[in-house]
Amino acid sequence: MTTEVAQDERKAWMSLLAKSQPKRLAELWRAYDADPDFTWLRPPEIGGVMLRGRMGGTGAPFNMGEMTVTRCALSLDNGAVGHGYVQGRDKAHAEIAAKVDALMQGAQADALEASVLAPLRDEQNAARSERAAKAAATKVEFFTLARGED
Repeated sequence: MTTEVAQDERKAWMSLLAKSQPKRLAELWRAYDADPDFTWLRPPEIGGVMLRGRMGGTGAPFNMGEMTVTRCALSLDNGAVGHGYVQGRDKAHAEIAAKVDALMQGAQADALEASVLAPLRDEQNAARSERAAKAAATKVEFFTLARGED
């Protein structure tokens, strides 16, 4: 997992897991039915992070506010290390995310992609498209039929 492509893929699946609905992720994880043996490197812990922003994307950074996050890290018996970072206070969500992250680095990656990550990705894409369609429905086009030139 040291190549640039692998790092980008890992970022993508970790983002997908972090943004997933906890109940839906737990449901897909139970259906996958392969809970691995592991050792905690960092058990789930709840904390806060400072969110920073920039006006217009280019201005000086400023502290916008705080957000609660839950994180954990674990090591599978085969040595793969998984991390879970999720918004909120859901320790089970972070644990499942870490397990999926660790398993995606091994031989189970294709099966896990098909049974857990692909459904989550499809659902998130559908929700994004639905939001975009609702926003597009409110779009107003302005045009001028005649323009008065004095």
